Amino acid sequence: MNDVFAEFLGTMILVLLGNGVVANVVLRGTKGHSGGWIVITAGWGLAVYVAVVCTEQFSGAHLNPAVTLGLAVSGKFLWSRVAAYVIAQFAGGLCGGALVYAFYHQHYLLTEDRGAKLGTFCTAPAIRSTLPNLFCEIVGTFMLVFTVLLFAPAQVTLPNEAGLAAVGLGAVGALPVALLVTSIGLSLGGTTGYAINPARDLGPRIAHALLAIPDKGDSDWSYAWIPVVGPLLGGALAAFVYQFVA
Repeated sequence: MNDVFAEFLGTMILVLLGNGVVANVVLRGTKGHSGGWIVITAGWGLAVYVAVVCTEQFSGAHLNPAVTLGLAVSGKFLWSRVAAYVIAQFAGGLCGGALVYAFYHQHYLLTEDRGAKLGTFCTAPAIRSTLPNLFCEIVGTFMLVFTVLLFAPAQVTLPNEAGLAAVGLGAVGALPVALLVTSIGLSLGGTTGYAINPARDLGPRIAHALLAIPDKGDSDWSYAWIPVVGPLLGGALAAFVYQFVA
């Protein structure tokens, strides 16, 4: 499998299963309705596990522009490959979001809460305040990328054009990175919904804007930059700090 396609496929799987558990909890009439935050964080952790298992051997399983940026800044990934990976990740996020809507279509018809519908695509803050929300996304993503960098082998190479592509979430191992994401969700997710991944938020948000979802409301574009900029800053900061402590 081509490494760029693997990033597309892995991110699509990540969003399908991750946003799928959100839909199962918040949409009306599902078997998992009102399952709560523990179900959501566990579901997202397992979504990461499945996505990493499916793609780690092909691309390193970045599945996140903040991870790709952090690895490039730290010298563990080629800058020439960053744009292709990031585009694939955003496209995968968009398709994953559309698949969640197709899967739960009947339950979207039953759900009147516009915020709940939007929440199955992208994140929103519990208390809307720009600087605190941005700070939370920076810190959450810092923990993700910094831990990945500390756990990853110093040198991992694949015999393909991607060079150091094998270093990614997959270099940590599927189960450890799933536990890491679950921990971030449980401990740090209550303020902004822990996007910690621009593709996981912006891709599905674009899907929400494009899809003909009945009575969906707006896509909250005034907030949309925070789960993009915050994770990118957190990933870059993690790489910068890693270079001094590793």
